[in-house]
Amino acid sequence: MTIRVVVADDQELVRSGFAMILDAQPDIEVVAEAGDGAAAVDAVRRLGPEVALLDIRMPGTDGIEACRTINAETGCRTVMLTTFDSDEYVYEALHAGASGFLLKDVRRDDLVHAVRVVAAGDSLLAPSVARRLIEEYTSRPVASAVGPSARLDILTAREHETLLHLARGLSNAEIAAALVVSEHTVKTHVGNVLSKLGLRDRIQAVICAYECGVVTPSAAGQAPPSPPHR
Repeated sequence: MTIRVVVADDQELVRSGFAMILDAQPDIEVVAEAGDGAAAVDAVRRLGPEVALLDIRMPGTDGIEACRTINAETGCRTVMLTTFDSDEYVYEALHAGASGFLLKDVRRDDLVHAVRVVAAGDSLLAPSVARRLIEEYTSRPVASAVGPSARLDILTAREHETLLHLARGLSNAEIAAALVVSEHTVKTHVGNVLSKLGLRDRIQAVICAYECGVVTPSAAGQAPPSPPHR
């Protein structure tokens, strides 16, 4: 199946560069380029692509508003592009429904990989963007009627361990190796975690893990503690 993509960025050279890289792939087709968010939304409505690559900062309708509209009105998934990993708009983009975040200096192979991952229904964060997102999210007060421990009590021990590995940024293959199970089993565990906790994707699962205090930014690179036995 060909992945159809809309690329939106107000800088023509950047936009054309991304489009050229993606169009060179046998399974990806750039169906439209846009210079602002309004044009991107219009292209998505007309052409029905699988993925929209959106610069966060654009004149007029910015990438965040375009992302919000696209996610509300279509089945197209969105990947946000930021210039700096300290971009304060990353938090808002998460809540607008973005499925991926990349820095504009992303490597060619990582850009292509991100589009394929998001088109397949998964989510993706550049590591530096993930750190910024986590810091921003966990610095804000959380209004929830359910305490962190109570929220995670519905997970089995294996699902809890899977959540911890997700918080460390491990892929399905890496989680499978850590748990000594198949990738298919990992996909089942991840699906159960998302369903039980009412989360949209892996990005929200990572945020949930930090929000609930089961892992902290300073411990993200360490081996996760053992999950509670059930």
